[in-house]
Amino acid sequence: MRKTNRREFLGAAGAGALLSSAGCPGVRQTRPNIVLIVTDQQHIDTIAHLGQTGVRTPALDHLAQRSTSFGNSYCTDPVCSPSRSSIFTGRMPTEADVASNGRHIYQGMPNLGEWFRENTDYETIYAGKWHLPGTYQDSIEGFHVLPGGILGQGNVGDTSVSLACEAFVRSRSSSQPFLLTASFMQPHDICEWLRLNMEVPGEPPYAEIEGALPRLPDNFEYEALEPRPLAMRRQNNEPVKGAWTGEHWRYYLWSYYRHIEMVDGEIGRILQALEDTGHREDTVLLFTADHGEGLAHHQMVRKSYCWDEATKVPFLVSWPGEFPEDRRDAASLVSGVDIVPTLCDCAGIPPPPKMRGRSLKRLIAGQADEAPGVVFADIPSDVGRLVRTAQYKYVGYAGDTVEQLYDMAGDPGETENLAADPAHASTLAEHKRLLLEREAQLEPAPGQPHADAWWRRSS
Repeated sequence: MRKTNRREFLGAAGAGALLSSAGCPGVRQTRPNIVLIVTDQQHIDTIAHLGQTGVRTPALDHLAQRSTSFGNSYCTDPVCSPSRSSIFTGRMPTEADVASNGRHIYQGMPNLGEWFRENTDYETIYAGKWHLPGTYQDSIEGFHVLPGGILGQGNVGDTSVSLACEAFVRSRSSSQPFLLTASFMQPHDICEWLRLNMEVPGEPPYAEIEGALPRLPDNFEYEALEPRPLAMRRQNNEPVKGAWTGEHWRYYLWSYYRHIEMVDGEIGRILQALEDTGHREDTVLLFTADHGEGLAHHQMVRKSYCWDEATKVPFLVSWPGEFPEDRRDAASLVSGVDIVPTLCDCAGIPPPPKMRGRSLKRLIAGQADEAPGVVFADIPSDVGRLVRTAQYKYVGYAGDTVEQLYDMAGDPGETENLAADPAHASTLAEHKRLLLEREAQLEPAPGQPHADAWWRRSS
């Protein structure tokens, strides 16, 4: 096995020869290989090529240059296990019986690997974090699991995941197409950083980088009446407990970007292996995250609430020769439930029944998008719901009279809650109607908490 040459990768033009899975040059295999890369807790604005100046991401930059990227990509639930249940089933967390962390996918509901094994000749491989329920599992239904990962330590364990994926790509000789999932822990290690740095130090740490600290976001200064679950989330976060100063917030931003750079290096290892073996040109590559990170917006860290910093995630899709490259779609609304139907469509097979998303293949290829521009999300433990349309976002919590309505076109930072404004009463009612219609279509798993609260909400 040849050692990965980082300089070679960074300078690669990405125009490797077309290879069939049997290694014949110039011939596309009937079905593309599929690589799904998932990170943990990655804010959508963390890729240098897409505009973030505070971070260096050569691997993700390279991928973005060959991809269509979506600027309005939402997870289905801003916490790990529920969101991952949607990524791998195409169903909402309430249906998958994963309303909170550490739960199994509902028995009988096929995951992506199971569906591909049952309906294709794909070799299905999984490496890294699963968290449904175990963080790292020796076996996952529908997948051959590559060993890798260390519980709670992405800074160490992610390297074992990328090395396992690299070894698989470089050593395989099968004529089968493959579906490979590489699931990384980083930048989730920021949670440990927060715990270790909760208390404001007497003197600023790392004085040599003071001049390089990122500025605080425009919506950092935020005061508004909040729903009780959101207010409790804020009070339990480290900045409140540690009485952070603005400077401490900026050190947190700087540190988070370094966690992004760690996982970027691991992603680069996989991209290099695909390039070197000629697989890249016959591979659909989809990159996303399970949920976002507060990143000082609304003076919040972590996740588990429905502002965009926690619910938006990166979403890049590349298929050389089939999809446009270096294209940015800032208008279309996409979701984690779109991943399964999209990958099935690329493989030429129907998706599992009762998908809550849609295939993005036609949209990415530049064809007309006939689907309505609406996405939905749950709030962890099934205590709330989000509906996002082209212009507005509505958030409601079960049993809480404080609702949230934001004009995302005029107020993308979500600083002015319009829910109580009589001028927006019809908009509020329309979004609640959309939510009720959506809820009526779902089939919640038995015993879901608050599963019936939404039927009783008046419109």
